[in-house]
Amino acid sequence: MKIVMLGAPGAGKGTQAKMIASSYGLPHVSTGDIFRANVKGGTPLGLEAKTYMDKGELVPDELTVRILLDRVAQEDCKNGYVLDGFPRTIPQAEVLDAELTKLGEKIDYAIDVEVPDENIVKRMSGRRACVNCGATYHIVHIPPKKEGICDACGSELILRDDDKEETVKNRLAIYHQQTQPLIDFYSNKGVLKEVDGTKDSAEVFEDIKKILG
Repeated sequence: MKIVMLGAPGAGKGTQAKMIASSYGLPHVSTGDIFRANVKGGTPLGLEAKTYMDKGELVPDELTVRILLDRVAQEDCKNGYVLDGFPRTIPQAEVLDAELTKLGEKIDYAIDVEVPDENIVKRMSGRRACVNCGATYHIVHIPPKKEGICDACGSELILRDDDKEETVKNRLAIYHQQTQPLIDFYSNKGVLKEVDGTKDSAEVFEDIKKILG
């Protein structure tokens, strides 16, 4: 079972990807994690990706696809996987499709976690992170015991730059421009399934389980 997770930043697709992976015994393949592992391991692909990441640029599609295919060719992915954060663009989806076709394989489900932009802005601007241990909270949903202080280590909690309202709105604009077309791409292939991401994460997962069977 090969699954692609779609959804705007902050829609909760990463959380759902992890839940699917652990429930169905599939590897959770996150491009962010693969990039970090390759960079940390000093692999040739990682060093190449780092030159873009250091400049704050997006890693080009061709390199992203190479890194991803290298990962899904590993033994633990032979029975399927959950892709999180890939593909982000139509060219990436087309290359993935072509490579899978060569192997006689295909994407079985593209699950779109649907959340309106205004919910995402509220959700992300309420996040707080510990400056010391990195623990995360939410001022409404997971508040710390003491306001502005981490429960785990007692350090200060901050609103990260990438969770600020302006940044979130900017990320959403990029998402709609680049990634939204993927919804049509997978819909045309007959594998798109949509779930309501405004529900509690456990309820969203129940909806996904009904789709996957």
